[in-house]
Amino acid sequence: MNYKNIWENEILIKVLKGGGIVVMPTDTIYGIVGAALNEATVLRIYEIKKTAPEKPFIILIGDINEIEKFSVVLSSEQKNIIKNYWPGPVSIIFDCLEDSFTYLHRGTKTLAFRLPQNIDLQNLLNKTGPLVATSSNRAALPAAKNTTEAKNYFDDQVDLYMDGGEISGKPSKLIRLHKDGSVSILRE
Repeated sequence: MNYKNIWENEILIKVLKGGGIVVMPTDTIYGIVGAALNEATVLRIYEIKKTAPEKPFIILIGDINEIEKFSVVLSSEQKNIIKNYWPGPVSIIFDCLEDSFTYLHRGTKTLAFRLPQNIDLQNLLNKTGPLVATSSNRAALPAAKNTTEAKNYFDDQVDLYMDGGEISGKPSKLIRLHKDGSVSILRE
């Protein structure tokens, strides 16, 4: 499905840049998204989702250089391996030792990023900045396949719902990319 019109929506961009929380189609499934560099927004998503506070969210980026905003320094080995996975439906975990990002890494000292393959979603991310993204469901319940199901979970706790029809995708593959370039697969 082509979500170009959704991802180019000026209201969507304004809400996200203003620290709002949105349920929208991502490159994989419906997600709850918000500005990753806005601590209050991220904490609000944890509150709405009622998820385990020690579980970090994935961060969607529109460009590989966005990782630098999170004090993540890539080794040359990592930079070479990334090309095998990005852009695409793979979330990659890197070390993030910076304490100012504890609200994102939740004490794990790691952050997971995904550079989506869809160019329209990349363009949205380049306009809004990096977005935290998590599946659109309450903890331990199935992910919403449409905005109606998402509204049943979150009602008016979310600032905006972007309807992209029915999505029955699966979450992204999750890997850990070590400094030496070795890879651990955590979720297929």
